[in-house]
Amino acid sequence: MIGLLLVLASIAAVVAIVEGADRTVRVYAAKKTISVGQQVKPRDLIAVPVQLGDVRDKYLIASGGVPRHSYAQRLVSKGELLAASALGQADELERKPVGITVEEALPDEARVGSRVDVWVSAAKDDGSFADPELLLPGAEISEISNSSSALGSATTTQLHVLVQDEHMPELLGALSNDANLAVVWNPGGDGS
Repeated sequence: MIGLLLVLASIAAVVAIVEGADRTVRVYAAKKTISVGQQVKPRDLIAVPVQLGDVRDKYLIASGGVPRHSYAQRLVSKGELLAASALGQADELERKPVGITVEEALPDEARVGSRVDVWVSAAKDDGSFADPELLLPGAEISEISNSSSALGSATTTQLHVLVQDEHMPELLGALSNDANLAVVWNPGGDGS
């Protein structure tokens, strides 16, 4: 009888330990890369079981759903767990994506999330261009898309970089006044 009680007690102890160790919770992860400023919807995410311990509150728990009108406040890479701080409202965005068309090939290192310097050469009255000036140091790339002409001979890249409001007038002025823009990959581009 005592042997049976010891076996039952051992089984109960093992079950309690196993149940206590399995404290997984389902949190959201990105199905694909989510760019800054992109509205985040449930179809952009997948629920994955993870053990978070004491940092559980820092992530978006799947059982709570995706808050309405949520926008990515920072880049969320494919497969990355979605931190609650990565989401916010549209009016909370400190940087906004602006499209720049470049005709030169970008280096392979220039991808979503990496940094580039944007240089501008203003058009002169005689049809030439002024010396280039650094307009946006360390701007983060939020999106890249390539397109070709109908015959496939000319390729351009549409690049979206994240711009703070204070730099917006200069960049939009350069874009609307036919200035030459050049984008240079900046491996240390922290924006300073």
